Amino acid sequence: MATTTASTAPPAGTVRIFDIAIELDTPSALLDRITSWVAERAHADPSTPARRVMYANAHVLNQSYAVPELRETLRAADLVYCDGYGVRLAARLMQLDSPHRMTGADWIWDLAELCEQRGLSLYLLGSEPDIARQAADRLRSRHPDLRIAGTHHGYFDPDSPHGERVLEDIEQSRPDIVLVGMGSPKQELWVEHVAQRVSTSVLWTVGALFDYVSGLVPRAPSWMADNGWEWVFRLAVEPRRMWKRYLLGNPAFLVRIADETHRLHQAPAAPPPPAAAGAPAAPVG
Repeated sequence: MATTTASTAPPAGTVRIFDIAIELDTPSALLDRITSWVAERAHADPSTPARRVMYANAHVLNQSYAVPELRETLRAADLVYCDGYGVRLAARLMQLDSPHRMTGADWIWDLAELCEQRGLSLYLLGSEPDIARQAADRLRSRHPDLRIAGTHHGYFDPDSPHGERVLEDIEQSRPDIVLVGMGSPKQELWVEHVAQRVSTSVLWTVGALFDYVSGLVPRAPSWMADNGWEWVFRLAVEPRRMWKRYLLGNPAFLVRIADETHRLHQAPAAPPPPAAAGAPAAPVG
């Protein structure tokens, strides 16, 4: 089974898991950093690409092995955070610093509050038709002054005329942050593809977030989510969609953790002691 190759040190404040740098900072600190990029963009060169924020969980990391372009996209992102218990488990088994778990169904409300306070706007792109709009309505019901620049479903071909119309709508709406929920790896590859073409400050992949915010999909009880059993709840709620991800993906992820842990902690062979001065060379053969 393939393992990561380069063992370069991760950037400060991150931990490298499967050769992807994952943030160690708290969710509140990360939200503050991400929203502060909006002000930075106002003073940046217009050709500067949008900042790319992405998440890592067991499924995304598994996908990064199957889709090399996804791995490179995650490595090139401006910020990757932990969105699953599996990443924390991997860090613990590899004897690395454990990142904070930052789940979209939790941080979205804190982000909405920050955006409301700072006058920042959001664009919700993804999920099935009308779900993003319903999610936007629920966000505004709790944060009436939150600016929603626009919404659009995620069922379009990025290379089609429809995909171009989506980009045009984003440009006309001029949101500060675009939340992209198309599923992995489509969402990450789309963000990487359009980062230089949009004037928004932040492109942020969010997976199935709008399904939860809209109320379409229920959340797992906190005692399950906090103890690594959220996947059991999601499998029970959506068995036809989730069985491959969890029943096949989870064992594959555990094997990859074992492989990587072995690679990281395998002691290098000790070099032979130097020969004493004047000693005859050892015979060959």
